[in-house]
Amino acid sequence: MQLQCSNQHCGESLPRDFAAFDCPKCGDLLELSCNGFQPDPIELKALWRDRRLSNDPADRSGVWRFREFLPDYSSDQIVSLGEGNTPLIAGHKTGAFAGLSNLQFKHLGWNPTGSFKDLGMTVAVTEARARGVKVVACASTGNTAASMAAYAARAGIAARVYLPKGRLSPAKVAQSLDYGAEIVEVDGNFDQALAMMTERKSSSEYFLNSINPFRVEGQKTTMFELMEQVDWNPPDFVVVPGGNLGNSSAFGKALRELSEARLIDRVPRLVIVQARGANALVKTLAAGSGQLEAVVEPKTCASAISIGAPRSWRKALTALNFTKGNVLDVSDEEILEAKSVIGLDGIGCEPASATTLAGIRRLRRTGEIGEHDRVVAILTGHVLKDPDIILKTHSERMAAAEVSA
Repeated sequence: MQLQCSNQHCGESLPRDFAAFDCPKCGDLLELSCNGFQPDPIELKALWRDRRLSNDPADRSGVWRFREFLPDYSSDQIVSLGEGNTPLIAGHKTGAFAGLSNLQFKHLGWNPTGSFKDLGMTVAVTEARARGVKVVACASTGNTAASMAAYAARAGIAARVYLPKGRLSPAKVAQSLDYGAEIVEVDGNFDQALAMMTERKSSSEYFLNSINPFRVEGQKTTMFELMEQVDWNPPDFVVVPGGNLGNSSAFGKALRELSEARLIDRVPRLVIVQARGANALVKTLAAGSGQLEAVVEPKTCASAISIGAPRSWRKALTALNFTKGNVLDVSDEEILEAKSVIGLDGIGCEPASATTLAGIRRLRRTGEIGEHDRVVAILTGHVLKDPDIILKTHSERMAAAEVSA
């Protein structure tokens, strides 16, 4: 594998150990490429299936099981906490709520630290250890920090996280503390925390935000695992929350690689759903200027996607173009209503994840999604990631219970 510019009009190629994440020629983000890899799809599917019965830690990881499409490391270099292998769950009450007969949830909140970030961190921290990195750093709305702290602790690497002061769920901050990370609180939002991290960067630090191409490699395996779970018969739609847009970009990259390797014979449409108070990608497409329309002061109950200037916006647009996808935004009221219904199905998720169901319901009403279309919603975070929102949403029920007692 080597690094190449994600801008298809640029074509710059660089060695895998190149230090920066931006293309030195055009400034766009870099990504890892496995161009020319043409496996036998039948043999590869059988190999991946057989690995599920193995006791080897790499085989049992839902990320490293697909290592033919990942950077190559020796088994003793891999930093894993048993990530991946998350369930695909049928939605019953949620399906009725959305007006669908075939709705399923891929719940990435069932990963070791409770979010999809673990899928990227296992690869990114493995790369950090292979490079001999002493300190890893990230700016975060909470989930990235928790995941990085856990995997860094596992690897014996120091972790430094930059967090927007007073804007995060205490549960997420507590995770980072428990895993031993150094916390730097920033007066401002996520984008300002990211700017401070960049300004303060020392030569010993290795950044693990979603601009890191090795994180994208791990996160793309969600699509590999999903396609295996549906017996390589892709759904009609895959719906994902949109924050910094690294996950959306990873899914687009995965679907392109799966298609080129003849592992799937058609590509599902990717739908990105943003919170209305942090809808930079929606605004960018509406403006049509080819420049990012940032949200200066993002505000939403879905703190995990409260990001005003997503770095991976160009890559997300590439993913939408490749999959003939769509992007929309939903209100906080729609998010909280959808979150409550997901809970009533016994599934549960953090607010950012619920944007998927809210967006699906909207597209079902407009007719873009049909009643019998096969739809998979990606839930990115565990229900316990943001308990304060749950208690606030259900405060009337709590009060009624106290009175009746």
